[in-house]
Amino acid sequence: MLQVVNSSYSTETDSTSATYADTGLTASITPSSTSNYILIFVNHTGLAKFSGSAADTRINIRLMRDSSQITLIESRAGWNNSTQYNFIGGTGTTFKDTPSSTSSITYKTQFKRDAGNGTVRVNDNACTSTITLMEIAG
Repeated sequence: MLQVVNSSYSTETDSTSATYADTGLTASITPSSTSNYILIFVNHTGLAKFSGSAADTRINIRLMRDSSQITLIESRAGWNNSTQYNFIGGTGTTFKDTPSSTSSITYKTQFKRDAGNGTVRVNDNACTSTITLMEIAG
């Protein structure tokens, strides 16, 4: 292991959009060699939905490298066929990325409302989400 970067974020963030938006969880790393890879650990907490009048409201979360999606962490979380508040809990992923770069790279998560017309939330009640980046020699 060559370097480790850790970041956390605990600001409650809502979205009513079907377009991806930043969750606020982000971390940057500069690999020392193009042959190295980055091991990414994401722990997203405090996922919730407020469904308004649509029982099918649910949340999607994805992991980005700069402006490109590298994996979908969660798809349709929180679907329960109810318009009531639904505290989903947490989700996460471990992902091995091979960026082939020695430039600074920013990893972040984004979320959106997958369906319905309600509100989706990350970091409900100021729960803390974390992202850890580990550079590993290739």
